[in-house]
Amino acid sequence: MSTVNLVYFSWVRERIGRPEETLDLPENVVTIADLLGHLKTRGEEYAAVFEHANVIRAAINQEHVEHGEPIAGAREIALFPPMTGG
Repeated sequence: MSTVNLVYFSWVRERIGRPEETLDLPENVVTIADLLGHLKTRGEEYAAVFEHANVIRAAINQEHVEHGEPIAGAREIALFPPMTGG
């Protein structure tokens, strides 16, 4: 089991109701995609935010990554919605 600090931005933060949290992750959570699937099981607010996980963007230790990226050794994982233009 690994421990990671999650930071939420924009409407992800608003809908979950917290700016960040520290979680102990199960051993089967090894990529960003796994993490998003795990978070979806944490309650209604998480299920709603991560229902369309493919639109969620992620950064590990402040570096943008794809959903297939391994999270081993991550100190911080940031999750945020897609950027909008304007």
